[in-house]
Amino acid sequence: QVQVVESGGGSVQAGGSLRVSCVVSGASISGYSMAWFRRAPGKEREGVAAMYISGVTKYVDSVKGRFTISRDSAKNTLYLQMNSLKPEDTAMYYCALSLTGSSVLSPTSYKYWGQGTQVTVSS
Repeated sequence: QVQVVESGGGSVQAGGSLRVSCVVSGASISGYSMAWFRRAPGKEREGVAAMYISGVTKYVDSVKGRFTISRDSAKNTLYLQMNSLKPEDTAMYYCALSLTGSSVLSPTSYKYWGQGTQVTVSS
């Protein structure tokens, strides 16, 4: 059984940094494309960053140059380093793996999800 657990969220002031982590059990992350999504209050779930099996990454325009997705296969963990945070980055952040659809940043394209970790950025 595949389990996905996020951690590392918290509260930070604008301009600060956070790193959220996603530990996977029951599957080797090196064999899956993975992604980070977020859902802000009153908004749809949005794809933030993704990493293909090959290691190629993709980002939504609003986080390019500020967020970095990475993985540590030895720890079976996916990371999202978030720098220069803005109040509009406030959201619940979710990790997903096992790409089943064609769009790597679409929430309908993934099979397994975590419960999320909250990130709050104050101005």
